[in-house]
Order: sequence, then C-alpha cells, then structure tokens
Amino acid sequence: MKPKYLTFDCYGTLIDWRRGIEESLRRSLGSFSLSGKELLDAYVEEEKKEEATYKSYRKVLAGTALRLSGPLGVRVDQGAAERFAASVPDWPAFPDTREALVELGRRGYGRFILSNVDDDLLRGTIANNGLEIDGFVTAQQVGSYKPNRGHWDEFMRRTGASKEEFLHVAQSVFHDVIPTQEMGIASAWVNRYSEPLPVGAAPSYIVDSMEGLLGVIE
Repeated sequence: MKPKYLTFDCYGTLIDWRRGIEESLRRSLGSFSLSGKELLDAYVEEEKKEEATYKSYRKVLAGTALRLSGPLGVRVDQGAAERFAASVPDWPAFPDTREALVELGRRGYGRFILSNVDDDLLRGTIANNGLEIDGFVTAQQVGSYKPNRGHWDEFMRRTGASKEEFLHVAQSVFHDVIPTQEMGIASAWVNRYSEPLPVGAAPSYIVDSMEGLLGVIE
C-alpha cells in the first residue's frame, strides 16, 4: 500500500550531521586528529551515554562535547561545549534534501520530522535550510530519545495514522531502523555514508540519498 505519510529523521538523513559536527567542533576547539567516520563514530558512542536519561538536547550536545576530550585528545571546556550545542541550526542540509521534500509534497505525501532534538534547534534548522515539511515531533515534546518509541507514538496520536499508513526514512539504524522494525513500521534506510547494513536490520528500502528515495517510493 502506498504510504500516506513519510516521517524523517533529521540529522544524518536530511542534514549532514557528520560535516556539521566536525566543522563546529573545529571552530570551537581548533585542530584534533579524528575526522570523518572516526569522529562521527566517537561522537555517536558518547552521545548515546548522554541520552540514556532524558534532558534537553542542548545539554546532551554539551555533555557529549565534554566527553570527547579523551577521544579527541584536546581539552573541551564548558564554553566550547555550549558553543557547539548552539551550532546545530547552522549544520548544512544535504544537497538533495530541499528539492526532494518539495517533490514529495507535490506528490501528496504528508512530511513529518521525528527528531532527537529541542524545538528551537529544529526550528532553526528548518528555517536556515528552507525545509518544506508539514509538522514535527521532537524529543523535547515527548520527553525521550529514539530508539524509544515515543516519537512514533506521538506522531500516530496527532495524525491518526496507522502503522501501515507511513514510511519512516532515516540514516541511523540504531535510532530509527531497528525500533521501527520492532514496531512493525516500514522503513527506508538512507545510507548517506556508505556503511554496511548491520546484522539483524531489515529496512523495507535501502537508498543512498533522498533523490534515490524518490526513485523507489512509488
């Protein structure tokens, strides 16, 4: 059945968070040895620890930056950590994101972002990157972080959509593909960074871009 709605993870899927994280950390901290995939992997591992119990995403971001002192081999002070946390709205969208969202709207899909973030940071991201969407659910609104199911439950509550009426589109297997799989929700894995599919993950679609999603969605 053709979905009525598409739900999207934001950072990593629509927004190039690997580039955004690295550029922001370098502005705040100067030089350090990790880059690219190694830096993102280190960041993700530290962020998971910060998200174990709910607190604002600004605090998660700042706490993650402080935790990176060891992996990066540089001192991260509170000021640098807070500057990093405030940088999220400046992280750039992938080149195909804006046009793909417009095209999906033209095709009649409802487009909702489900993101592990605070409302103000996501609003800044949407405004700065000109993202055309129909609504969003944040960690701030549900008081939990994916892979907990709160975002999807809240989306279904607001829209009245059944699990069969939407497709979840995301880059993160841990935060998005696995939990939707467990909930019986179809997913499209957007493999932005050319990674191997982890054992046990079974997304409904595998694409490498939003442009690729346009080619398989119907």
